[in-house]
Amino acid sequence: MIKVWHVIVLGLVGGMGLLLYGMTIMSEGLQKIAGSKLRQILSSLTHNRFSGLIVGALLTILFQSSTATTVILVGLTSASVISLRQTLPVILGSDIGTTVTAQLIALKVTEIALPIVGIGASIIFFSKRDRYRRYGQVLMGFGLMFLGLKIMSEIMLPLRQDPFFPQLMANMSKLPLLAMFVAAIFTFLIHSSAAAVGIIMVMAMQHLIDLHAAIYLLFGANIGTSFTAILSGLGSTRESQRVATAHLLFKLAGVLMMIPLVQPFEALLVRLSSSPAYQVANVHTIFNIAIAMVFLPFIPQFAKLLEKILPNKKEDKKFKPRYLDQTLIKTPSIALGLATKEIMRIWDYVLDMTKSIAAIFEKNDLSLLQQVNKTEEKVDILYKESSEYLTSLLRQPLSRQEFLKCMSLINIVNDLEHVGDIIEKNVTYLAQCKIDGQCNFSEEGWDEISIMHKRVCDLMQMANMAMVTSNREMAAKVMKLQLEIDKMERHLRVLHIHRLRIGTQESEATSSTHLDLINALLHISVHTRNIAMEVANEQLEMTASGERLDATGITTPGQA
Repeated sequence: MIKVWHVIVLGLVGGMGLLLYGMTIMSEGLQKIAGSKLRQILSSLTHNRFSGLIVGALLTILFQSSTATTVILVGLTSASVISLRQTLPVILGSDIGTTVTAQLIALKVTEIALPIVGIGASIIFFSKRDRYRRYGQVLMGFGLMFLGLKIMSEIMLPLRQDPFFPQLMANMSKLPLLAMFVAAIFTFLIHSSAAAVGIIMVMAMQHLIDLHAAIYLLFGANIGTSFTAILSGLGSTRESQRVATAHLLFKLAGVLMMIPLVQPFEALLVRLSSSPAYQVANVHTIFNIAIAMVFLPFIPQFAKLLEKILPNKKEDKKFKPRYLDQTLIKTPSIALGLATKEIMRIWDYVLDMTKSIAAIFEKNDLSLLQQVNKTEEKVDILYKESSEYLTSLLRQPLSRQEFLKCMSLINIVNDLEHVGDIIEKNVTYLAQCKIDGQCNFSEEGWDEISIMHKRVCDLMQMANMAMVTSNREMAAKVMKLQLEIDKMERHLRVLHIHRLRIGTQESEATSSTHLDLINALLHISVHTRNIAMEVANEQLEMTASGERLDATGITTPGQA
C-alpha cells in the first residue's frame, strides 16, 4: 500500500509540475505576442468600468492566473500608471477570466493534450521565424497544462479504492471551513487559482469528492488567489495596497454572500448538468460572474470605502524612482513601459539643468548653481536604479523586439547621465570660475553662446518628442540639426579667436571659459544625437541584430 501511495504522490507532483510549467510558458508566449499592446490596453481601455471588466477577463486568459493579473495591477498602481477606480473593474473581470480554463477542462480538452503538445513542439523546432515560434510556445504550453491535468486524473483513479482518502474527502463536506482553509493555503502556495480549480475538478471527475465539498474547496481557492497580491502590496504605495485589499474583499464578500445559499446553489447546479466536471466548472463561473454583477455598479463607492480603510500614508521624503516596480520584471512588455516613463522623468531633469545654463552665466546665480548640482544628484539616483532595473529585465525571457528595446533604453539612459555629468562636472565648474573671477563675456561672445545654448535646448526637446512619439523622421531631423550645431561650434571658435586678435578685453579675460562652454554645449548635442539615433534606427537594429545573433549561433532571449 505504501508503494501505491509513493507512486501516486510522485505522479501528482509530476502532473502538477507539467500543469504549472505549461501555464508559465503559455503565459510567456502570449505576452510576447501581445507585446507593447498590453501597456496600451491597460492605460487606454480601463477608464470605462465595462471595458475594464472585459480587459480583466482577457488579461487573465492571457496570464492563466487572476493572481498574476492582480500583481500586475498592484505594480501599475504603485507606479501611478493607473488609478484605483480603473483597477477595480479589471479585478472583477480577471476573476471571470479564470473560469475559462475550468470550462475547457469540463469539455475534456485533456484528451487531446498530447497532439497539441506535438504540434506546438513541431512549430518551435522547425520554424525559423520568431513570430511562429511564439505561437508554437503558446500551443505547447496549452497542451502541457492539460497533459498535467490528465496525468493527475489518471494517477488519482486508484484512490477511489483506498478507504482512507474517500473518508478524508467526506470529512471535507462535514467541515466546510476546514475545506476552505486548505484550498486557500494550497492556492496561495502554487500562485495559481486556475491550477487549484483544475485539481478540484479532477477530484470531482474521479468521484473522490462530492459537489458539496467541491463548492467549499472552490470558495477557498477563490480566497487564496488574493493572498499573493496582498504580499506584493506590502511596503508599496497605499494605492497598490488598496488594489490588493480590494481583490481579497471582493472574494470574501462573495463567499459570505454565497455560504447561506449553498443548498439552493447546489440544487441549481445539479439541474444544470449531471456531469461532475461541468458542475464544478459552473460553480466557479457562476460565483465569479455573480460577484462582478453585484459589485460593478458600486465601484466608486467601493473605492471610497478602500480609501477610508487604508488612508494615505505620510509621504516618504527620500528621493527614489516613481515608476520602476520590481514585481513587474516578469512582465517585460509592461516593465519596459515603466522604464520608459522613468527615463522620460530623467530627461525632464536633464533638460531643466541644460536650460539653467544660460541663467547661471548671465546672472552669476550661485543659488541656481547649487540647485543644478542637487538635480544632478537626483539624475544619478534615477540613472543607477533605471540601469539596474533594465539589466534585471535583460535576464528575463524576452522577445527579440523587447530585447532590442531594452538595449536601446540602456543606451539612452547612459547618454542622459553623460549630459548630466557634463553639466555638473564641466559647466558648473566654469560658472564657478566665472563668478569667482568676477569677469563677463563680451557682448558679441555672450550673444553667440546664447544662440548656441538655445539651439541645443531646442534639439533636446525635439529628441524628447521623437522618443515619446517614436517618430523616426523627427529623430532623423535631430541628427541633421546636430551637424549644424557642430559647424556652429567651429564657427564660434573662429569668431572668438578673431576678437582675441583685435584685443577685446572681455574676450581675453573669459577666453578659456568661453571655449570650454561652447565645447560642453557641443558634447551635450552629441549625446542628444546618440539618443535620436536609437529612436531612428530601432527597426533597422532589430533586423540587423537578429541576423547577427543567429549567424554567431547565440540564441536571443526570445528563442530561449
